[in-house]
Amino acid sequence: MTQADGSQDRLYALDNLRAAMMWLGIVLHVAVIHMAGAQLLPWRDNQTTPAADLLVAFIHAFRMPVFFILAGFFVALLLTQRGAAATVRHRLRRLALPFALFWPPLCAVCAVLAMLFMHRMARGTWGLDPGLAPAADGMAAHTGPNTLHLWFLWLLLWMSLFTPLVQKALQRWAPAVAPALGQWLAVLGRTPWGIAVLTTLLAGIGVQYGAGLVSPGNAFVPPWMEWAHNGLFYVFGLALYAHRQVLLAHYVRRWPWYGVAGLLCFLASGGVLEQVPADARQTLPMGVRWAFSWAYNAAAWCWSFALIGLFTAHLGRHSPAMRYLADSSYWVYLVHMPMTIGFGAVLFGLPWPAGVKMLLNIAATTALSLASYHWLVRSTAVGLLLNGKRHGRTPSPGAALPAA
Repeated sequence: MTQADGSQDRLYALDNLRAAMMWLGIVLHVAVIHMAGAQLLPWRDNQTTPAADLLVAFIHAFRMPVFFILAGFFVALLLTQRGAAATVRHRLRRLALPFALFWPPLCAVCAVLAMLFMHRMARGTWGLDPGLAPAADGMAAHTGPNTLHLWFLWLLLWMSLFTPLVQKALQRWAPAVAPALGQWLAVLGRTPWGIAVLTTLLAGIGVQYGAGLVSPGNAFVPPWMEWAHNGLFYVFGLALYAHRQVLLAHYVRRWPWYGVAGLLCFLASGGVLEQVPADARQTLPMGVRWAFSWAYNAAAWCWSFALIGLFTAHLGRHSPAMRYLADSSYWVYLVHMPMTIGFGAVLFGLPWPAGVKMLLNIAATTALSLASYHWLVRSTAVGLLLNGKRHGRTPSPGAALPAA
C-alpha cells in the first residue's frame, strides 16, 4: 500500500506495534515467575514482589487486545489485496505450518524445563520427577495436551480461516450486514458511549469467570468465552481496516486522552480489588466482579486505541533497527517461553531481590532470542517460513514491509 495518505507509514506503524507486543511477552512471562499474589503457573521463584503482579496486570490489560485488533486489520488487508483463496493459503503457511512444526518441540522442552524448575523448588537440586509437577506438561491449570503460549496463534489461525467463509456467506445472503456492522463498530470505537458499549460486552463475558476476567486455558477447543472475548477485538480490527482513514486519524489526535482514560480505568479496577482480601480474589462477589471487569476491560479498549494512535503518529517511519526487531518478533514469540523458564530455574534460590532476577532473566532471554534469530533464522529457511523471505543478517535500508 503506497497511497498518498501515508498508508505505507501506517503499515510500518502497526507492524512495529505488533512486534512490540510480541517482545513484551518476555517481560510478562518473566514477571509471572515473581508474582506475590495468585500463582498463575506451577513454578515460582523464592523471591517475589507485588510490583510483578502490577506489571503483569498492566501488560495483560492491552497486550492481547492489541494483538487481536491488529490481527483482524491485517487479515482484512490480505482479503482486500489478495482475495479469499490467497488469504487462506497465506494463513495456513504463516500460522498453521509454524504451529505444527514448533508446537511439539516447544511442548517437550517446556515440560522438561518446568519439571527442572519445580524440582529445584521442592528439593533444592536439579532433577526430573514428574510426580512433583502434575501440571508441568503445560502452561495452564488443566492437564493434558494444550497449546502452551501459542494459544494466540491457534485462535488466530481459526479466526483467519473462518473470516473468508463468513465474508462469502454474507456477500451472498446478507450483503448489507458486514458494511453496517463495520460502520457501527467504527462509531463505537471513537465515542465515549460506544467504548462503554464495547466494554459492557466484554464485562458480560468476563463475569463468567470467578476473577472477573477471561483467562486463556490454552485448550485446543477453547470455551465460547475465549472465542467471544478475543473475537470482539478481532472483528473490531476488521472494521478498523475498512474505516482506517477515519479511525486512525482519530486515534492519532486523541491517543494521549485515551492513554489517560485507560490509566484512570486501570486504577479504578485496582481500587475495586483492594476492597477484597487477597486470598478471595479468585472468586469475587458478582457485584464486585462486574465493577472490576468493566473497569479493567475499559482500560483494555482505551489503551489499545492509545497505542494504535501513538505508533501511527510517531513510530511509522521505516527504520532498519525497528525493521530488524519486527522481523525477529515472530521467532521471539515462539521461543521465548522455554528461555524464561530455564533462566528462572537457574536463578531460583539465589538470595537476590526479585527485581534484579527479573532484569537478569529478561536480559538473558532477550540476548539469546536475538542471537538465535540472527544466526539460525534470519537468513535461513526458518526465516523464510516465518517472515515470507530470507533476510541478510544486516538490516537493509531498503527492506520492504513483509506480508502480515
